[in-house]
Amino acid sequence: MLADLSAILTLVGLTAYVILGGADFGAGFWDLTAGGPERGAPVRAMIKRAMSPVWEANHVWLIFVLVMLWTGFPDAFGSITSTLAVPLFLAALGIVLRGGAFALKGQAATIAEARALGATFALSSVVVPFFLGSAAGAIAAGEVPVGNARGDEWGSWTGALPLFVGVLAVIAGAHLAAVFLGADSSRAGDRDLVDAFRRRALGSGLAAGAVAIAGLAVVNSDAPDLYDGLTSGAGLACVIGSAAFGLVTLWLEWRERFEPARYTAAAAVGAIVAGWALAQRPYLLPPHLTVREAAAPDATLLALVIAACLGMALLIPALAWLFKLALSGQLSYEEQPRP
Repeated sequence: MLADLSAILTLVGLTAYVILGGADFGAGFWDLTAGGPERGAPVRAMIKRAMSPVWEANHVWLIFVLVMLWTGFPDAFGSITSTLAVPLFLAALGIVLRGGAFALKGQAATIAEARALGATFALSSVVVPFFLGSAAGAIAAGEVPVGNARGDEWGSWTGALPLFVGVLAVIAGAHLAAVFLGADSSRAGDRDLVDAFRRRALGSGLAAGAVAIAGLAVVNSDAPDLYDGLTSGAGLACVIGSAAFGLVTLWLEWRERFEPARYTAAAAVGAIVAGWALAQRPYLLPPHLTVREAAAPDATLLALVIAACLGMALLIPALAWLFKLALSGQLSYEEQPRP
């Protein structure tokens, strides 16, 4: 019971990070593809305006997931971080470089410095979700055995399924960001940016759907047990739900109704995370380690669950207030593009 509850709380944190952190990284993808200094300036200014109040807060969920894993499931945590040390290190390095570049690029003394910091921010925004997705794909593919560095440190995350999940993570984050930025542009009354992010949202949404459908063949080939879980029972329900939310999101984007599209897009991505968890249950590291086998002693789990619930009672209202202030425009500012 305590092991399952701890796993559910961890999954909640993971889902929140995939949605909020994914949109955060996706904004960097659109920064990367915005165009030259003059043409891309309005897009980049809106990205900075939207991200500035909340980008650090989104990473709270990554810390939450890490703490839940290493405290509640130490064997799994050690196995994951040792076998997948390479992609996790590269992702962590990208998070550090990205955060530093985002904080400093507005203070650059020269155009060359501004461009270098902007490029670091944008490229890191693509690298981080790719490597985190590859790590998740390696777990789903059963490439992480139990024990310290027991798996292949390179081959474990460079197979077809890990690379597919990495690509899907980048595209899904870009789609979430386009929807969120479209809503912010609509609220700001900028018609040109609304059109720009509408096109980006529709294009990335169609791309995400196409990649997800094509990826089922990869899942069937590399992880047949996971495929069976995704095509039956609760896993299939999540897949159908994700597809339905995705189609509704595309319709809302076409109609430029970005506010409700925020929630349907988040639901579509959240359903995929839930479907993955349900499809591979009861395994935490399939096919080697179940959730209950990986769990810490009951006393540790009880303390962890109590601490997590108390923490969420403080964290969730604070984040809700932060997002309310950000969405109302009270924390935003207008950045004038550098000449």
